[in-house]
Amino acid sequence: MSLLVVGLSHRSAPVSVLERAALDPEAQNKLLQDTLAAEPATEGAVLATCNRIELYADVDKFHAGVAELSTLLAQHSGVGLEELTPYLYVHYEDRAVHHLFSVACGLDSMVVGEGQILGQIKDALARGQELHTAGRLLNDLFQQALRVGKRAHSETGIDRAGQSLVTFGLEQLAAGAEVESWARAKRALVIGAGSMSSLAAATLARAGVAEVVVANRTAERAHRLVQILTEPGGTGVAARAVAMADAPAELTGADVVVSCTGATGLVLKAADIEAAAQGRAPGAAPLALLDLAMPRDIDAAAHRLPGVRLVDIESLAEAAADAPMAADVDRVRAIVGAEVASFGAAQRAAHITPTVVALRTMAADVVASEMARLEGRLPGLADKERAEITQTVRRVVDKLLHAPTVRVKQLAGEPGGAGYADALRTLFDLDPETVAAVSRADVNDPKRG
Repeated sequence: MSLLVVGLSHRSAPVSVLERAALDPEAQNKLLQDTLAAEPATEGAVLATCNRIELYADVDKFHAGVAELSTLLAQHSGVGLEELTPYLYVHYEDRAVHHLFSVACGLDSMVVGEGQILGQIKDALARGQELHTAGRLLNDLFQQALRVGKRAHSETGIDRAGQSLVTFGLEQLAAGAEVESWARAKRALVIGAGSMSSLAAATLARAGVAEVVVANRTAERAHRLVQILTEPGGTGVAARAVAMADAPAELTGADVVVSCTGATGLVLKAADIEAAAQGRAPGAAPLALLDLAMPRDIDAAAHRLPGVRLVDIESLAEAAADAPMAADVDRVRAIVGAEVASFGAAQRAAHITPTVVALRTMAADVVASEMARLEGRLPGLADKERAEITQTVRRVVDKLLHAPTVRVKQLAGEPGGAGYADALRTLFDLDPETVAAVSRADVNDPKRG
């Protein structure tokens, strides 16, 4: 089996296509279920963020896997396959590992070095585990990606190369001013209560806004976010929760709005925004809108409204293209390269382990069978002699198998070493089902990391 990823991101597709291809949680679940139902795939995971949609799978055929995964992405995104195909990228085996590790380190983010992606990778892994679509390969891959991302942030200054999409978006709204001085004493409306919206609310609170109003479809989550913002030892900002239906009405009293929901339609329409802008005091600063949702929450027509400044994913992509790269990026790339090589060697070595275990099991069975035959031919053999003979035969077998099994593990860990397991099974005529049973037992072992 082999690792394959098919996806599209802000680097390969225009925002208009990404917006239409966005998958809500229910669609992601269905995509994973259909991926496992497809013949070429035995494992699946979906990484869906505001600027990428990627489907990871363990497949037994490359071309069939690419065709199947591409078709599934088109079916579940609602974008026709012919239209979607030019924007898709494909990574296979080590290149797929390199891609995910780079994503985890923030090297492939719209804002280089941002750490928000680690939470999204963790969510993707949790979804695959919950739906039982992530097996040994994808569990190992995503867990290692999280470790690599954390290592990059702890051992380098990649954080200085960029920041979260929230901070970057607020910097664009501030138009060159310090976010803290620009946001101070403003009234903020945050639409949504997920991870991105919560980060936006906390960032604005720390910047010194006068009030944060949280609008969300689920009242409990909105109140929970308000509680976090106002609890002792927190930001100390004034905050209150309102229903999602009240968000347009709250525009009139807001100076800055951040929206990031999973809604499939517009949350703020141009007419509501225009009315709010016209209701602002003469000479007031433009109504600042930051739309971090995919598909968009805020009507793009707001770009043309007087007294309104809208920053959305599309304009963020344009601004990020001009952002300077930090020198630490090279160090992170070196970390990624080393971790990819290490992961590949470990996976190749692990691939042959069930075969080696099956070989040793077969050898033990041969010893047991021969000792039973000897006992039948020498029924009067004393227990002491029988035990000594058994131990001697086992030592002989162990010594004969030691060097080749150690060497085959070493060879299997090297590039191109995947065929050694097949050679071992052929040379010793091992039962494939026995090898598969060892693999299944390893996957289900609760002690595995």
